[in-house]
Amino acid sequence: MVGIVLVSHSPKVAEGIKELSLPMAGDVKIEAAGGTEDGRLGTDVNKIVEAIEKVYSDDGVIILFDLGSSYMNAQMAIEFLDESKQKNVEIVDCAFVEGAITAAVESSLDKSMEEVKNSVKSMELGKMP
Repeated sequence: MVGIVLVSHSPKVAEGIKELSLPMAGDVKIEAAGGTEDGRLGTDVNKIVEAIEKVYSDDGVIILFDLGSSYMNAQMAIEFLDESKQKNVEIVDCAFVEGAITAAVESSLDKSMEEVKNSVKSMELGKMP
């Protein structure tokens, strides 16, 4: 099953979206990586790496994010992973809340990573360069 990581500048936003998605997600692994290590607004590469490791499976992991630097830190987090895992982790550009819920439902239906990514493609916001 495809795992999902939610990266936000706000721990409350990331946890809230996780909470909203879980009832529809079945057994899908979803982790929130919001805020800095000391609880401030911002993003933290180490928190993102830890979240990826918690939800990782060979089926893949998609990372959804809120704003600019969360994308940049998600990219760095992927670079810190073992090379064998890097190829199975992708960042997806889409509406954060709606994309998370849709991805969770699609993953719970045992869709492939490509199918999960395609399910949120229409929600793309152009947040990635």
